[in-house]
Amino acid sequence: MAHIDLGVDETRFPGITGPMRFRPETAKPLNELAEVLLRAPHSLPAGERELIAAYVSGLNDCDFCCTSHSAFAAAQLDEGLTLVQQVRADLDAAPVPEKLKALLRIAGAVQRSGRAVTPELVEAARALGATDVEIHDTVLIAAAFCMFNRYVDGLGTFAPEGPGGYYAESARRIVEHGYTESV
Repeated sequence: MAHIDLGVDETRFPGITGPMRFRPETAKPLNELAEVLLRAPHSLPAGERELIAAYVSGLNDCDFCCTSHSAFAAAQLDEGLTLVQQVRADLDAAPVPEKLKALLRIAGAVQRSGRAVTPELVEAARALGATDVEIHDTVLIAAAFCMFNRYVDGLGTFAPEGPGGYYAESARRIVEHGYTESV
């Protein structure tokens, strides 16, 4: 259970949902940020943006966020969870467009350090058709998920086991209603 008393049953409100119920005044802007980054109209499909969140969360070893956003991405990508798992296991061999691989490499660099994003990574993404907005938002998604991951793991919150159950229901709710109505 969490390092602090969140005032909720963590089996009903696992991961980030417990801390968000504990501090609704901070939950509101965090959910609004997630909504803009992951669901607002964009040239990158929502499933690809969720994939960036899942990829970074996996690199950060944040089980709750990685499993959640893997489920959210899978629900919005035609290839589903198989593709998400392929990307997380071996980005270079994954059957995703080269532009998306370039953006995921930028996200991975951000996860290591913002300064790990090099002009070469950015130019490679641009050469494959990435726009400045897509590059910007990839960096911001990666940076935001480093924060979200540390929020969840820093408080020692509970994470349900396995990709089904809680995560599948959360994916349905997020895809249908979004982040601002999900907590």
